This record gives sequence, structure tokens and C-alpha cells, in this order.
Amino acid sequence: MNTTPTCYVYSAGFSFHRKPFHMSEQQGNQNYLIRLQTEGRSRALINGVISPVESGDMMLFAPHDPYYLSIDKESYAAGNPRVESGDYHIFCGGAWIEEWWVRSKPPSRITIPQIDSFVGLFRQLVLEQRRLSDFSPEISACYLQILCMEIDRLMLDQPAVSPRGYLAFRMKQYVEEHAAFPFQLEDVAGHVDISVSRAVHLFKEAFGTTIIKYVNEVRLEMARERITFSPMPLEHVAETCGFANYTYFHRIFRSRFGMSPKQFRIHSREQTVYNSAAPTPEY
Repeated sequence: MNTTPTCYVYSAGFSFHRKPFHMSEQQGNQNYLIRLQTEGRSRALINGVISPVESGDMMLFAPHDPYYLSIDKESYAAGNPRVESGDYHIFCGGAWIEEWWVRSKPPSRITIPQIDSFVGLFRQLVLEQRRLSDFSPEISACYLQILCMEIDRLMLDQPAVSPRGYLAFRMKQYVEEHAAFPFQLEDVAGHVDISVSRAVHLFKEAFGTTIIKYVNEVRLEMARERITFSPMPLEHVAETCGFANYTYFHRIFRSRFGMSPKQFRIHSREQTVYNSAAPTPEY
């Protein structure tokens, strides 16, 4: 079996600059480049214009794209002598990346929240590339493919991660990460240091639904999965999915799925038995 990856990580690293740094290549790099600004600021050539790059800006360059990067005092406010910039950078290539690039058409820059799970993919790539023993190009390739698919998700949420909706995206992440635990609107708003009324408005504007409805949707999907695949008592399902009481959980579950949690469990198990008994089609 050939396990050679169809995409390759040629180089991955983290750089932190405290002194001026400049790079300019009119012919661009030979490979694809994904660069994530994590700290400080810099300036780069984006869509033909030298533009400021802030923490949270991810830049994507195809082979031979003109490349200019500058880290100097001009990147900061007048009178600020500090020069400071940190970034992850990945040089990659291969058929899979080429196909992904053509299919996804990523923009030159995407502004993203500093989400640990996303930044962690860059970190894992760097650690894998630095291995002196047991280095696996296949593992690096898998991390890179996951990173690209996460970028696809970010582009779907791009209206939410624009400057106006940046806070809404962070609130959405908070909800998804804490859905299994009881929390209040004040906790969601406090996560991004804004008032509850503004949090409610920004979230509805970005995603077309309320925070409460989205919380319940995430929790109901968790509950549906546990009802289907675990023997957990239904009251325990409700509790571990963040619902304050079983009566409320029962009511919105029936409204969402058209049957009670108990009926849903019986139905899903009957379907499992039926599917396992069905003959396998011959090809």
C-alpha cells in the first residue's frame, strides 16, 4: 500500500522578531505559503497594496505571488519605538494542495479569532517538522489537510469574522466549547467584554439566529447523539448536555425532532437493528 502523502509540508516554523526585518521577492516563493500573525504587527503586500497585518490575520500565497514582508517601526503607531512580531509560517505543496486551492479560492488574507484549536494545528505542524526521530511526513500531511479544511470553515463564516463581526465569531466558539455546561448570556457577553444587549445584537446580525436558539441547537445535537449511541439514562443525557432540567429538555427535544427522547431512542435502535439485518448489496 502506498502511503505517500499527496501534499507536502516543506517547512513549518514560528518566528518572533524584536528587530527590523524585511523580505521582498518579486517572483514570489516556489511553494504555497500560509502565514498566521499571532503577536505584534507587520506589513505585507496584499492584493498589490502594502497593508498592515494585525494579530489574527492569516495570509495565503500561491507559488510565484509577489511577496513583501516588513517588520519595522512604521508597522506601529508614531512615537512607539517597539518592533515586535510573531508568526507561524508553513511552506507546502503537492497535488492535494493545488486541488484545494483551485476549489476553495482562498483570499489573500483572512482575519480570525485566536482560537486555541486552530492555532494548535500550526503548533502541531511545527512540532512534527522538528522531530529528529520518528518523523512522519504522512502525519504532517494530515495536519495540513485538516488545517486547510478548517480554513474552508472560516471562509464560510467570513461575514462573522470581518471586523464588524469578529466578536460574534468568538461568542459562537464560546458557545460550542461550553455547551455541555450551564451558562448565562452574561457569560457569553463577558467572554468578549461587551454588554449583553450588544452581544445579542451582534450574534443575531452575524448568524441570523439568537444566542439562546444556537445554544439549544448545539445541545440538542449532543443529546441526539448520546440518546442514539449510549445507554445513558435520559435524565443524565439532559444534565450532561447542559440543560437545567429534564422537563425543559423534553419539551424542546420533542419540538425539534417530532418525538420524545424516549421515543427517539426506541426508533433509533429499531433502525439500527433493521440496518444490521439488511442484506449487503452485491456489486
